[in-house]
Amino acid sequence: MNAGVWLSKRFGTLGLVALLLAGTAQGADECPPPGAWVSPGGEALDVAGLYRDLATRDAVLLGERHDRMDHHRWQLGTLAALLGHRPDLVIGLEMLPRSRQPVLDAWVAGELDPETFLEESGWYTHWGFDPDLYWPILHFARVHGVPLLALNLEREQIRRLGQEGWEAVDTETRDGVSPPAEPSDGYRAYLEAVLERHPAGMGPDADRFVATQVAWDRMMAGAIADRLEEGGEQPPLVAAIIGSGHLEYGYGVPHQLADLGVTDTAVLLPREPGSCRESDPALADALFGVPQDDRFETSGALLGVHLEGDDAPGIRVLRVQPGSVADAAGLQAGDRVLQAGERPIRAAGDLQRVVQAVAPGTWLPLEIEREGERLERVARFPYGD
Repeated sequence: MNAGVWLSKRFGTLGLVALLLAGTAQGADECPPPGAWVSPGGEALDVAGLYRDLATRDAVLLGERHDRMDHHRWQLGTLAALLGHRPDLVIGLEMLPRSRQPVLDAWVAGELDPETFLEESGWYTHWGFDPDLYWPILHFARVHGVPLLALNLEREQIRRLGQEGWEAVDTETRDGVSPPAEPSDGYRAYLEAVLERHPAGMGPDADRFVATQVAWDRMMAGAIADRLEEGGEQPPLVAAIIGSGHLEYGYGVPHQLADLGVTDTAVLLPREPGSCRESDPALADALFGVPQDDRFETSGALLGVHLEGDDAPGIRVLRVQPGSVADAAGLQAGDRVLQAGERPIRAAGDLQRVVQAVAPGTWLPLEIEREGERLERVARFPYGD
């Protein structure tokens, strides 16, 4: 998927850093063999014993890099194994805010078709990553009747919590979640290192950025803790799907869960060749080796534009990537895309959905506005390799 289609201005710094936080490991140290569970120190783990242990926990936190299909397939296998041990499994999703919980309930109950689910959940507004990456997990939950739990808050509200203070968002909107525990010095250094990799350098004020990430962690931890509390004397096992950067070293969500009294948790992370650091027992409870193979990735078409939303019709092109399909079609910064194929474009998500549905080797007519003049352009998508 082309993150540039939607990420640069649609979510601003928060969205860009979401992708950076989703896969922060760098380097080329030895990683787990594909299909193997190991400790962070590299020791092979007994799989049966691992799952027996995980089944006794209150929460199992499954990391991911959001745009890697192999990470989601690993998650699906892990969820299936956990369900075999714990029929009371609940799957938590970072992807959607708690305001969309009724939509998740309706999906699991079989009341929505996929297109209606995407519309009513506001998938492209709240998340934006290709839904094909998540359909296997969503369908797994539906087929097996496993409840789905929305963990997040709307991004604008998260931003307000971090930048304006916890009281900027009323208690009802944040479901009574209490202010977060202070981040450790290690987490602050970790986040500042992420921020330095932002395309604009350090970008926004570091303190406000850290506060925003901590608010994000706290809201997800609060949703998990609330669901466990609702279970009373027999709480479910909550397996939460969350970007790895919110989990590594216990800094983010695990730290906030502990502050909320949920300490019996486990962090599991996927690792593919080239993504491993030096061994560090504090990194996670267990690592799983996934292959670095393009066949595991989605093959959605790439347009190659960065977009900016505003109140005017269509969506404004902020930047065109050199050598991209958009560049070949003659799109320019400042153009406003009004229609793609037969679909009127009102937001970045509209264009993203059309582009993702384009088959390789086909053309997509675009209606644009440039300096007050309406023009037609044709985006020609090459055949895949």
